[in-house]
Amino acid sequence: MNKAAALTKLRDDISKDISLPLREANLVFGEGNPGSEVMFIGEAPGFYEDREGRPFVGQAGKLLNKLIEETGWKREDVYITNIVKRRPPSNRDPLPEEIEAYESYLKTQIEIINPKIIATLGRFSMNYFFPAAKISKDQGQIFWWNDKLIYPLYHPAAALRSTAVLEDLKKSFQKLPELVKDYEKLLAERKDIVTEGSPTPEPPKINQIKLF
Repeated sequence: MNKAAALTKLRDDISKDISLPLREANLVFGEGNPGSEVMFIGEAPGFYEDREGRPFVGQAGKLLNKLIEETGWKREDVYITNIVKRRPPSNRDPLPEEIEAYESYLKTQIEIINPKIIATLGRFSMNYFFPAAKISKDQGQIFWWNDKLIYPLYHPAAALRSTAVLEDLKKSFQKLPELVKDYEKLLAERKDIVTEGSPTPEPPKINQIKLF
């Protein structure tokens, strides 16, 4: 089964899973290039995403598109999704049990895409992989999760509210093409690998590589 077909099957599996929370909202599965080397993961859909059934299509999504284009890529070149696949009521933060419920589907989605780099958008997405990380300190740094390079970024919605956050986010985005280019070298040079088999490993201090 190719990646596109595997993603279609996964989407169908999620839509049929009556045990999942937030089923009163529309399914926002994810979109983009199934063969992308970069996968962006946010926290959960919002109002516009729920309405259109697509991730990051509101004001935060427009900013995300602009930042992607400024790297020389297009939105369709990458893959974009969220941890939670349906909108929490009133755009509230996703609850731990909601994240847990969708966790296995996200893991399968990552396995299908098999990106080199996972760029997390916001603290909820970052803390899925690294619960102890702090977005204000760790955004723009790189971590390893199995063989995936995890690159925490501010959520575009936060950048819309703060000029300082926006400037930091722009700087971090500009480094993405370099990370893709240097991925194999970085993988070979990493000092440690996070223990496999756990979706939420604690980040050992020696595991963080300060490149910039």
